[in-house]
Amino acid sequence: MTAGGAGTTTHGRGGQAMTTDMCAGHDASAGFAATLRAPFALLGVRTDACAVTGLAYLPDGHAETAPAGAIAERAVREIERYLDDPAFPFTVPLAPRGTPFQRRVWDAIRAIPLRESRTYGEVARAVRSAPRAVGQACGANRIALIIPCHRVVGSRGALGGFMNADAGDPLAIKRWLLRHEGYRFGA
Repeated sequence: MTAGGAGTTTHGRGGQAMTTDMCAGHDASAGFAATLRAPFALLGVRTDACAVTGLAYLPDGHAETAPAGAIAERAVREIERYLDDPAFPFTVPLAPRGTPFQRRVWDAIRAIPLRESRTYGEVARAVRSAPRAVGQACGANRIALIIPCHRVVGSRGALGGFMNADAGDPLAIKRWLLRHEGYRFGA
């Protein structure tokens, strides 16, 4: 059982806790349980009583807000550690909401080692699917950064898409994250 008495917790790749169902209690899905400034964007953290349910890249104009609750505080602390040291392993519990296929893709993405990437085609072969479906699952990832979909790139060195975004410069964020993690472009 998870803290708070509802739901179960499993440990994904790298020992990261992931809740397998909705926790009871506070749900900040209408807003953010915390926001914090990163070098590339303002990040909004959504939580329920037991886990992170979302991480959003926010447009300018949002203010930083202090964490509201223990899970939000832990998520902010771990993101700050990651920003200082890209090898820092996230351990905050996650509650990704998606189809079984999307969750398989996200598990495959979480298995991509630091400083490495995989193409949409390579991830598709790992989950026995097609690259376009993998791209759609990446776009549906609502816990980007912690579930590192930025490590999935296009073939022949193209960055591919990121964040299923229409506005701003999401590829600049993807490029920043890959550089921060020591990814060698063109290597």
